[in-house]
Amino acid sequence: MSDYLFELFRNFFYHYGYWAVGMALLLENAGIPVPGETILLFASFLAYSQGKLHLPWIILVGTLAATLGDNLGYFIGNHGGRPLLERYRKLFRIQPETIAKGEHLFQRRGAQTVFLARFIFGMRIIAGPLAGVLRMPWRRFVLFNFLGAITWVTVISCVGYFFGSQWDRLLRIVKNANIAILVLVAIIALVHWLRSRKAKLNKRS
Repeated sequence: MSDYLFELFRNFFYHYGYWAVGMALLLENAGIPVPGETILLFASFLAYSQGKLHLPWIILVGTLAATLGDNLGYFIGNHGGRPLLERYRKLFRIQPETIAKGEHLFQRRGAQTVFLARFIFGMRIIAGPLAGVLRMPWRRFVLFNFLGAITWVTVISCVGYFFGSQWDRLLRIVKNANIAILVLVAIIALVHWLRSRKAKLNKRS
């Protein structure tokens, strides 16, 4: 990260603090492509390096904002349905393949998908609205949404805080971790599909 961007972020957090964390995570989890993960990391880094922000408050604010944002996305998707999802996809230029993969995961592993989606950038944005469109039971969504939120926020915040001295390296590690998790989820989905297909073929024969 360049010195200019670093100072820009630092001044931004100096003026807006926890509000910046809360709004970023709320918008991202509601379905708007905001770099919530980077903002959460940077806020935790500042808590480590300057002490203006405090790690427990970052985790609390981040968890509440992420949970609320996903619930907002859920209700928007639930009321708007598939036509709204299609307009949303075109507006933010989300690839149809991303939506299709999300739908497949929700249909096969709904609750687990809500939890794991937190750790995958593309899925984190669409998880709430997509769960609403697919009419996932709200109480089940709320539970796994909260568990995913508190786990994700705590992990990312602690990483930003305890490894704050390695900021640039940290961003690369998180990016690679997101890719690894996405690959793992894709492999699990593929294995499940192959097993289901084999079971159907065995029934026919």
